[in-house]
Amino acid sequence: MGTAPLGRRETRDDTEQLVFTRSFAATIADVWTACTDPGRMQGWIGTWTGAPASGEIVLRMTAEGDDVPEEVYLVEVCEPPRRLRVRSRDSAPFSADGSGPRVAWQHTLELSEADGATLLQFTQAVPDGPVGAAMAASVGPGWDYYLDRLDAVIGGTDTDLILWEPYLGRSEGYRALFSKDPAPTSDHRQDHRRVPEDGADVGQEA
Repeated sequence: MGTAPLGRRETRDDTEQLVFTRSFAATIADVWTACTDPGRMQGWIGTWTGAPASGEIVLRMTAEGDDVPEEVYLVEVCEPPRRLRVRSRDSAPFSADGSGPRVAWQHTLELSEADGATLLQFTQAVPDGPVGAAMAASVGPGWDYYLDRLDAVIGGTDTDLILWEPYLGRSEGYRALFSKDPAPTSDHRQDHRRVPEDGADVGQEA
């Protein structure tokens, strides 16, 4: 496994973003449920409880062990099966030992389908400056790891064959992405805020 980051840096809506792109030989509905259904998510990253219609869910990263605390996320946008954006209610550390700066976590999932394949774009907002570089170095390898596990779940292969340790070598590459001035970009998307109707699952059409 190489040490080059699979994610990239982009500026979207005046915010620095860590962007990951994957293509799956699966329908958009299948990829959406793999990314949002609590049962299927547990196979690669974690699970959640709560009522998305309330605007909040409680996420637990079960793939990181039994002692990982739950986190409350605000459901800001939900447009099945194409777009989901969530943000942590509380600021949290991004270091492995829980030390250092605390930041809000904001993630966006966007899916599109063409020619029998589904394209996934997943982004995480990253602060400016040294804190952003340190955050990218910490979370970047983790998202490469989790998205490979998602690929395994969608493809029906064993996630236990995907080992965490080889991904650690990508940390400094991610730090370097956010240690220089960003490249200009014109990618701006209109924000349509919508939460599913009362009682709807975050992985279901509202």
